[in-house]
Amino acid sequence: MSGTTADTPIRKAILGSLVGTSLEWYDFFLYGSAAALVFNEVFFPTFDPLTGTLLSFLTFAIGFVARPIGGIVAGHYGDRFGRKKVLLFTVSLMGSSTVLIGLIPSYATIGVTAPILLIVVRLAQGFALGGEWAGGALMIAERAPSARRGFLTSFVQVGVPIGTLVSTAVLYLMSGILSRDAFLQWGWRVPFLLSVVVVLIGVYIRRQVGESPAFEKAAPERAPILTLLKTQPLDVLRVVGIRAGADILYYLLVTFLLTYVTTRLGLPRGVGLLAALVGAGMQLFTYPAFAALSDRYGRRKVTVFGAVGAFAWMFAFFPLVDSKNTGLILLAVVGGLFFHSAMYGVQASWICELFDTRHRYSGASLGYQLSGIVGGSLAPTIAVALLRASDSTTLVVVYVCAALALVAGTALLTRETRGGELTGAGSATKVRSAS
Repeated sequence: MSGTTADTPIRKAILGSLVGTSLEWYDFFLYGSAAALVFNEVFFPTFDPLTGTLLSFLTFAIGFVARPIGGIVAGHYGDRFGRKKVLLFTVSLMGSSTVLIGLIPSYATIGVTAPILLIVVRLAQGFALGGEWAGGALMIAERAPSARRGFLTSFVQVGVPIGTLVSTAVLYLMSGILSRDAFLQWGWRVPFLLSVVVVLIGVYIRRQVGESPAFEKAAPERAPILTLLKTQPLDVLRVVGIRAGADILYYLLVTFLLTYVTTRLGLPRGVGLLAALVGAGMQLFTYPAFAALSDRYGRRKVTVFGAVGAFAWMFAFFPLVDSKNTGLILLAVVGGLFFHSAMYGVQASWICELFDTRHRYSGASLGYQLSGIVGGSLAPTIAVALLRASDSTTLVVVYVCAALALVAGTALLTRETRGGELTGAGSATKVRSAS
């Protein structure tokens, strides 16, 4: 692309979505890591370590419950009044909630009030994230040329590994330079408090991004969510089917692994954090790479490749991790995240292309966030429960493989959308011939 003025809007949209989403997922994954590493001792110290971790993961799951509500509200206002205003609100609420988590006193200080406050703030955090992803994806997708929409829109997905890298790196640094007692007392709070800077940067950048041209050309509806449920309910379910299994795989590889290597294998917490860092670094490149492949070969083929590959990899994952060899643990996580990239890298474009412009924000938000409840919200909790009940990882593997089979099956039943236009009203229904 040349440096013409016509190129400027898409570059600004990519920067606004990438930076904003990176900041949002920094906050969100910081919580997941802290739930795995410290919340059991800070907020649930009266329980044994595994039960305390299970309760910590339940507070992690609670955030997902608020996400569809946030998605519905953000989708309604985003489809009626514009994408930009909603995105400014979500980044502000998400950052503020994360700062508050870092300020909540421990159970030892205020008793049962501490976990109650944690749950309340976590609900606000989940509400904000509910409208974040879809808005960021639409700001790119509704500007991108159809031939490169998969690749360009994938940069909203790149925000996920960036957020994971930064949050995990800060936790890794704090846990490395502080004693265990100091980390539990105050060190874990520092990354949360840093969001006061993060939210200011996010708001500043998003104020520079204009409104989506596709939204400006479409006639807003009074009740976009109702129209969505009347006209495209199956597409919402297709999004859930495509996404849920990828979410389950991801949270097993990143969040559950932190608990498994520390409480089950007795390894330092840094091993799991290092694996998450290396995997996130790889996904900075694999998300756009697989998305670019989907522009050429189609969203469906790339998604099925990822699901089938991850299905096979799960049979090697725990033997590699159980070796207690740091190099093999890294291989296990990186291999799983490679196949996850094929599924997740194409989702931003595919999900946006499925829905009509007039209720695209509502459709993308609702489908994406419902899949979070079905998939990611309970994945760490279910994995810990299965491990505890059977004292084996076999049921965990069965659980993840069943979810991946759902991804492949749903993808095969979902229409191909690459190459379609997103201007005005309508979804991307015109596609190129298969190559």
